[in-house]
Amino acid sequence: MLNLDRSREVFKAAKKLMPGGVNSPARAFGAVGGDPIVMERGEGAYLYDIDSNRYIDYIGSWGPMILGHCNSQVVQAVEKAVHNGMSFGAPTAAENRLAELIIEMVPSVEKVRLVSSGTEATMSAIRLARGVTGRDVVIKFAGNYHGHVDSLLVAAGSAAATLGVPDSPGVTAGCSQDTMVIPYNDPLALSKAFGDHGARIAAVIMEPVVGNMGCVTPSDEFLKAVRGLTHDNDALLIFDEVMTGFRVAVGGAQQLFGMTPDITTLGKIVGGGMPIGAYGGRRDIMDHILPAGDVFQAGTLSGNPLATAAGIATLEQLQDPDIYSRLEKMSARLEQGLTKAASDVGIPHTTNRVGSMLTLFFNPQPVLRWEHAAECHTKAYSKFFWGLLQRGVYFPCSQYEALFVSAVHTEEDIDRTIAAASESLAELAASSVCAT
Repeated sequence: MLNLDRSREVFKAAKKLMPGGVNSPARAFGAVGGDPIVMERGEGAYLYDIDSNRYIDYIGSWGPMILGHCNSQVVQAVEKAVHNGMSFGAPTAAENRLAELIIEMVPSVEKVRLVSSGTEATMSAIRLARGVTGRDVVIKFAGNYHGHVDSLLVAAGSAAATLGVPDSPGVTAGCSQDTMVIPYNDPLALSKAFGDHGARIAAVIMEPVVGNMGCVTPSDEFLKAVRGLTHDNDALLIFDEVMTGFRVAVGGAQQLFGMTPDITTLGKIVGGGMPIGAYGGRRDIMDHILPAGDVFQAGTLSGNPLATAAGIATLEQLQDPDIYSRLEKMSARLEQGLTKAASDVGIPHTTNRVGSMLTLFFNPQPVLRWEHAAECHTKAYSKFFWGLLQRGVYFPCSQYEALFVSAVHTEEDIDRTIAAASESLAELAASSVCAT
C-alpha cells in the first residue's frame, strides 16, 4: 500500500486555504474518490509525491509535457531567460521567434497573437470571430471544453462534466443565449442549425480531437460538414487545438486531417509547461485585432519572457520527426496492451486513440459523442484508477480525460504500465463493481 500520510496532511490544510483545496477542479479526484496526491517534483516520465512515491506519469500536466518533465533544453532556456528579467511589458525578440515557429509549424496560421492561457485564447478567438463577421451566434459541440469562458461553459466536458455541473452558476442567460450546443459527430444536426440560423452564425468552435470527455475522434463526414457548412455560410471555423496542437502531429490535428480552419487556438505544449496561450489564423482575420484593427484584446503578461523561452525550446525540439515516430510507437504499444488486458478478463470496454492521446472507456459501445461517454461505468474506472496508483502508475483522475504519452516513456515504462493495468483490471473483474 502507498504511504500517503504527508499528502493527506497537506491536502487537509489546503482545503482551509483554497476552495476544495485545489486551484483547478480537474485535480480534485472528485470523480474517483479519495484525496489528490500532492506532488513534489517531476523527472522525465515520472512524478514523485511528497511521500517519496514514484509514478509513471500519463497526465503530463494535462498535456504540455510532451518532452517529459525537466527536459534539459527547456530548463536551460528558462534559466537563461530568468536572469534577464521575468516581465517587461514591452516587445522582445523571443516573441518573434515563438511566433515564427507557430506560423511555420501550424499550417493555417499566418499571423498569431500570444496570450497567457488556453482559456484566454478561446475567449479572444470568439470575440475576433464575432468582430470580423458582425454576427453573434457561436456553435459549440456537447462535451467539447474550451476553457472557463462564460459563453462557452455550456454542456462542457472535463472538470465540469466530472463534477456534474455542465452549466455553471454565475453564467448568465445573457452570456449563453448566443451559444448553440449540438452533438459532436452529428453532421445532420449541424446542417439543420445552419439551415435555421445560418445568417446569424459567426463561428463554429470545436476540438478536432476531443480530450475532455475522453479521447473522441471526429468522423470524416463530420469534418467535411463542419468545413463545408462554415465556408458556404460565411462563418468562421475555429479549431481549439489547445490540447491537440503539436500533440497529435507536429502541425496539430489540422495537419493530421488535412483541414484548414480559419482560426486556431493553442496552449499547453506551445509553452513547454509555462503558462501561455496563442490564437492565430489567416492574415486578413488577424489584422482585425487592435492595434492593427479594432477588435480589442490585451494582456500584461502576454508573451512573457519565461514562457516564450520554454515554448521556443520545446517547439524547436518537436521539429525532429523522430519524436513523433517514437510517440506513435509507444502509444500504439500502450493502446494494444490496455485493450488486451481488459479483454483477457472480460471487462466491457472500448479504446480510442489519436497519436499520443488515449482513453480506455469502460463502455463496450463506440464512444463518438458526449451521450456515449456519459454511459461509461465510472465506478469501474475509479477502482481501476486506484489500482494503478497503488502500482505506481498515474492515470487521469477521471474517465472523462484523455491520457498522454510523452517522448521519454520507454518500452519498459509501457510494459510496466500494462502489467499494472492487467492486475488492476483482474481485481476489478473479480469484484462486485462491474456488476453494479
